[in-house]
Amino acid sequence: MLEDQTAPGNRTQSAAGAPRIPAQQPAGSGWPSDYPAGYAVVDVETTGLSREDRIVSAAVYQLDARGEVEDHWYSTVNPQRDPGPTWIHGLTSAVLADAPLFGEVAEEFGRRLDGRVLVAHNAMFDWTMIAREFARTDREPPVRQRLCTIALSKSLGLPLANHKLESLAAHYGVVQQRAHHALDDARVLAETFRPSLRLAAAGGVRLPLLSCTPLTEWSAAPYGGPRGQGGARPYAAATWRPSRRRPACPYPNPGRYRPGGTLVQGMRVAISGDTQTERELLEDRAIEAGLHIATSVSRLTSLLVTNDPSSPTGKVSRARSFGTPILDEAAFTQLLRDVAPAPGS
Repeated sequence: MLEDQTAPGNRTQSAAGAPRIPAQQPAGSGWPSDYPAGYAVVDVETTGLSREDRIVSAAVYQLDARGEVEDHWYSTVNPQRDPGPTWIHGLTSAVLADAPLFGEVAEEFGRRLDGRVLVAHNAMFDWTMIAREFARTDREPPVRQRLCTIALSKSLGLPLANHKLESLAAHYGVVQQRAHHALDDARVLAETFRPSLRLAAAGGVRLPLLSCTPLTEWSAAPYGGPRGQGGARPYAAATWRPSRRRPACPYPNPGRYRPGGTLVQGMRVAISGDTQTERELLEDRAIEAGLHIATSVSRLTSLLVTNDPSSPTGKVSRARSFGTPILDEAAFTQLLRDVAPAPGS
């Protein structure tokens, strides 16, 4: 299932489902000196969104400093558990039965990332899943910065109806061939990232680079259930403790969320109770969108997110006493796809 698309001379070769990205004319001489020296455009397909979920396929397009493709790589991965939403990624247990385990592709995957900026659409999700898989094999992914193409599109002010990958692709005239196939999604992202990168360079736009903080602890509790594929027992419980220090929100608080409206950068959002998406991932997605994650509810809180609005928790009670709008996670996640820029930005 492992597919290496590197040819002698480090030139990209076409393969079924992975056509070569057309070459572009060299960028002008005014390329920003502080831009990264190379990029790893990444897409992973997974069994789900929680901390126990696994990668079922991964793809990397390596780009040079100006966005030219150097090579690409793809592999399916045996998750040693149910593959999850097969109707999305199309990878069934039968297809993945003979795929390598993540530990068997970790070295090659890491080599593709080494020393480059990880680029992904909703980069926090891809980075988190990758970091966990490396942690399970007692490795650390060799990447220190990531760039989210959603954040880059917002920095460039691209006229998109929303920030889905298909909208970004349509903006640049890139044709998607196999949506939710990691290799094709990575190709589409690489094709759309190149013109965005060049547009940013031409305008002297600061790239929205964020640090990739490795996970500092991984522990798996014993599991007493049936063995998964390959005879391995799936992980039943996990403790993830990434080093976390939230940056200060750079935008002023525009006030409360208006029901039926859009989220605006700078809004203070508090989250209460269990979430379907891992709490830290949900918080990081909000922060990357320009929102302020508050640890408590006050009169300044713009919105409370909870899946149990009838719960007598302190946050819910205070939100009700202050008249703070309350949304469930599904509605909040939908709104996160298109957060309005801060006034005056």
